[in-house]
Amino acid sequence: MRRIFCVGQNYAEHAREMGSDPKRAQPFFFSKPPDAVVASGLRLPYPPRTTNLHHEVELVIALGKGGSDVRPETAGSMIFGCAVGIDLTRRDLQTEAKKSGRPWDMSKGFDHSAPLGALRRGAPPDSGSIALRIDGGIRQSGDIADMVWGVADIIATLSTYVAVAPGDLIFTGTPSGVGPIQRGETVRGEIAGLDAVEVTFE
Repeated sequence: MRRIFCVGQNYAEHAREMGSDPKRAQPFFFSKPPDAVVASGLRLPYPPRTTNLHHEVELVIALGKGGSDVRPETAGSMIFGCAVGIDLTRRDLQTEAKKSGRPWDMSKGFDHSAPLGALRRGAPPDSGSIALRIDGGIRQSGDIADMVWGVADIIATLSTYVAVAPGDLIFTGTPSGVGPIQRGETVRGEIAGLDAVEVTFE
């Protein structure tokens, strides 16, 4: 693993629930440190400095090749595999940072903030259910086909900002229904055809 890039508001309904217009927005990116990744099945400490930890289930792409200014029609050949991930967000810190016009790195790039399921080699699905459950109850539900920007466009756009490289992970956005996680709860992210990711917060 080399770097973690994340796409913001890439499902129309999630963009709307966050107060944005998905028809007007180009893809935008933020990052997490590589050591934010944790494996499925772990018990995680509840993060410090937050009382409003949110879940965001996402399709994650792993790159096997790199480049700059990649064309969308060739981006697919750069993909090594895919997995289910959970982008954890300290929403209270993010909200305050946005209000103050400050960077919101600490709301996204903290310890254990990127739980990741097993990587499956090959191309990601173009469609299929994506969901998140807490203690078995459904919280997020959507379809990969509902992404505003598809995987090829995400890779191509990202490569105009930085040279992408083998080992980079790309979290591709989350459907609507993001919400809080409480201590003691088990969070499970699911995408049809991929191994689920599941973590419990202490």
